[in-house]
Amino acid sequence: MFLPAASLLLTAIWAAPALAQGDPHQHHQHHNHHQAAPAAAPHGHSHDVGPAGATYDLRWLDAMVQHHTGALRMSEFVFNIDQPGVGSLANAIWREQAREIKAMGQWRKSWYPEAPVYPVALKSGADPNSMTGLERMGAAQIQAMQMMGSTPTKANRVVWFLEGMIAHHGGALQMAHDALNKSSNPTVSRLAREIIVAQRSEIIGLRRMLRQEGLSKPEYSQYDALFSF
Repeated sequence: MFLPAASLLLTAIWAAPALAQGDPHQHHQHHNHHQAAPAAAPHGHSHDVGPAGATYDLRWLDAMVQHHTGALRMSEFVFNIDQPGVGSLANAIWREQAREIKAMGQWRKSWYPEAPVYPVALKSGADPNSMTGLERMGAAQIQAMQMMGSTPTKANRVVWFLEGMIAHHGGALQMAHDALNKSSNPTVSRLAREIIVAQRSEIIGLRRMLRQEGLSKPEYSQYDALFSF
């Protein structure tokens, strides 16, 4: 079984430059102001973190950090592969998402100093405006957010990465549109738009690399409706 060079993970996250800080006083105001309809979640995973409310940004940040962490781990499987464009794309994805993880962690501490240190999710039927409505994100929820799937071998890791990252980016597009619908925090909305712009470009690049592998499937285009905002 092929194993990635995971030792770089936390070091580079904390060394990465942070995104600009947003207004900490706007994290509790939410209303619908974006009309794009999300597509169905891939592989049956839901990327909806619950309704708008005072804890929405906290829930969204925690979920997106877990989702980005899955992308980091997937990328590490093809870091140094001798395949034109694949390794460099994986490194670019890793660097950008590590930078965003660090920024989201800083915003979380600034906006929700009373929040527990572990990632949270909304309890079933709970008040989305109350911290008491939150619970620790379960292992199954974390696994679903990370969207890692099965571990690749050396023989299949290129296609595993390219196909898996399209599905993974599709989950991020869904989450970005969810934030544009439910968050009124300009910093979260800006990050959501940046995610859409970056990941639609990367999906196009992933499809191009898959064509070079002789692969072209309808599901590679299933997220195209989420490319705009």
